[in-house]
Amino acid sequence: MIKLRLIILFNVLFLSTVSFAQALRSDNDVEPFVGSSCTLHEEPNVELAKSWWPDQRNIWTPIGWKDHYFRFNVLYNGNVLVEPAPHWAPMRKHSKKYLGQDFMLSFYPLPSGTPPPLPKEVTSLWRIDGGRGIQGWRKDKETPVLYTDFPLQEGIVVRKEIFANVKGSKDVETGIEPLYAWIRLSVTNVDTSRFKGVIPVATQLSRVYYIHSQRYLQEDGITIDINPKLAPYPKELSLANFTENGQQGYRLLEPDGKVRLVILPTEQSRNITLSPIDSGMYNLRIDLNAKVGDKVDVLVPMLPEELTEVNTQQALGFDGALTNTEPYWQHRPKSAANIHVPEEYINRWLAHSIKFAEIIAEKDYVNGEYTFLSGSWGYDNLWSTPTSMTSHMFLSLLGYHESVGRHLELFRENQGTVKPPGAAYELHPGYYSTPKTLTAFDWLTDHGAILHQASTHAMLSKDPVFIANWTESIVKACDFIKDMSAKTNFEGIKGLLPPAVATDELMEVQAVWNVAWNYKGLHSAVEFLQSINHPRAADLLAFKKKFKETFITAYRKLAAEGPTWTDRDGNKRPKPPTNLTLEPMPFHRFSDAFYLDGGPMVLVWAGLMDANDPIMRSVVDFFRHGPNRDFYGTRFNPLSRPYLNREISTCEPCYSWNVFHSWQLHDRKHFLEGLYSLLVGATSQQTYISCEHRHGIQGTLFATPLAFNLMRLAMIDDEIEENAIHLLRICPDAWISSKEETVFENMPTKYGVADLRVNKSEDGKTLFVTINGKWTKKPEKLKVHVPLKGVTRVVINGKRYKPADIIDI
Repeated sequence: MIKLRLIILFNVLFLSTVSFAQALRSDNDVEPFVGSSCTLHEEPNVELAKSWWPDQRNIWTPIGWKDHYFRFNVLYNGNVLVEPAPHWAPMRKHSKKYLGQDFMLSFYPLPSGTPPPLPKEVTSLWRIDGGRGIQGWRKDKETPVLYTDFPLQEGIVVRKEIFANVKGSKDVETGIEPLYAWIRLSVTNVDTSRFKGVIPVATQLSRVYYIHSQRYLQEDGITIDINPKLAPYPKELSLANFTENGQQGYRLLEPDGKVRLVILPTEQSRNITLSPIDSGMYNLRIDLNAKVGDKVDVLVPMLPEELTEVNTQQALGFDGALTNTEPYWQHRPKSAANIHVPEEYINRWLAHSIKFAEIIAEKDYVNGEYTFLSGSWGYDNLWSTPTSMTSHMFLSLLGYHESVGRHLELFRENQGTVKPPGAAYELHPGYYSTPKTLTAFDWLTDHGAILHQASTHAMLSKDPVFIANWTESIVKACDFIKDMSAKTNFEGIKGLLPPAVATDELMEVQAVWNVAWNYKGLHSAVEFLQSINHPRAADLLAFKKKFKETFITAYRKLAAEGPTWTDRDGNKRPKPPTNLTLEPMPFHRFSDAFYLDGGPMVLVWAGLMDANDPIMRSVVDFFRHGPNRDFYGTRFNPLSRPYLNREISTCEPCYSWNVFHSWQLHDRKHFLEGLYSLLVGATSQQTYISCEHRHGIQGTLFATPLAFNLMRLAMIDDEIEENAIHLLRICPDAWISSKEETVFENMPTKYGVADLRVNKSEDGKTLFVTINGKWTKKPEKLKVHVPLKGVTRVVINGKRYKPADIIDI
């Protein structure tokens, strides 16, 4: 008995130690090494995925207006950055005039009524406050109203809400119409047994003193740092009061009389004061009564405005302005898809992501060009390759055709104006690139990404005006790939595109990344040209086939002669190269991470290789089970040796190309694990904004399009088989409910628009599927995959079918 008890005690201690170690590793995003299978083989869903992925640090979320040149950005701690020209965008010549006009509001509900002092030297923000806050969106409004809660141990909760409004609450015309942030401070909860009187909200006013630091050390990737030297506001601020309807309001004025901020009229007894803080900052103290519902409203223009202009917005009030914005945000184009799944998190993630897509966008006030941007406060430029995914993996698949077409036009207007980033190239009339007004770095992939973006839009929108305007441009873009692949004045594989810059490594290489994106664009363009019976379609199809054959022949040889890795069974397997050479490239700080994100796994999505090819099997297994995992500690950053953690990249999740391998192989387990990891682990679980890498650059849409593309393929798949649509092929169990329908309506496909509805009977034995199509070209096959165990009856469009894994209708 004693021996048995000792064994039990040992096991308890051992398991407790393991659990503690796993908890430590989980908090740092490292899954214990058990392979990639779901816990206890449980089917993934949102709640399970949240147990895999702690929410991220350092979240910031854009608040703005569609296509406005400016955006407010709100950090996880509620602080508001009012920055018309972010620090990362000084190279954009049209932004330069706004440099130095930034402003920042930091909110501290504290009994002391004073903000905490800033550190004396540059310090990572998350190391001071933990990097996490409590945020969410109002559910009763279509307008994006973001709240941040401040629960205090004294027994009171203060809430800060914020939304944006533009003059007139309508589409931008110039792109720089007066833009305002409406902010409400209110009390939402009070422990009356512990808290009485007032709670001061110390609102620190300063310049923006947060900066991004590319640390890439220990667990820090790109951090938000406090630089106290940037904090002093360059102008003296004064508080002027005014009376309206017997209440007291306040205006924060600059020396020239322009308004920097307005506190809307409130009871005259409320204490509101402005006092200077050392080093040129101010404390705007606003007292709230310890009573649920007590509130004060604040109006903040993006730029200091004349009093007469501010008054037109102030007259609306917080509630009036919110009422005015609702019709704008409620509007959806007739072509827009309607999607609803039984997981509310995903419905809200999707609704807000659609809005983010056009908030993280702009109309250039100088040249009038519209563009999606790569990010807000951080990447306010354009990396055309990842940003193209906002169109072809997201808005195009959702039927937002007018928006996609509008934001594509600048590429046609600027086609042929930029020299490709490689010594073997010269100006070519067909070359698509990022316009110089938006350039971060030129990648040769940008050409293929833009070509794929435009061709996908043409096929899915079937917009005759777009097709008429763009067909010649698309043909010229194909000719660029064809003409450059005919060059011989370089070292490398002839018949493919010569070496060029492929990533932010800025090295000219004959990269798999360049070949893949340009082939993908070429493939989509040929498919489009065939659909309209264009006379060049046959010629370009023949070139496409030759291009692919040349690549595969060369790549198989390189993989066979190149380095290998040893798997867990002791087998030597190929480690296929990123670049089309056996000569090792100079090692770069991005080399390891980019082998996953910009390396061979992209070839399946591009259509250059099949997922069941031994080379592709090897590279996915390398990242799932290879040696990199053995060297992943508890303190790591996005440039550490990468692997697939819960089926997404440990560097940039948006480049988790392995999930397309799982899709093609019908590997349900890995596909769903990757899908839910993108939905939960690569976006904020509170505001739904996407990241570039976890805990690092936020304010982007990077991972969102990939996640939605996979959602769409799980339900309505027009890619897996030619002339066919597969329905519910990898539909999550969580989306088949007896309580509510799963709806994918008005969904654009290559063959027209599809409407799909799915649910099950209360006893779970009958699967109901309704599918209708407004086909422009009816697919030869419609196949329904039956996703649930226990189904004994299947009813499709009212007709009963015998249960089967796949039902042809």
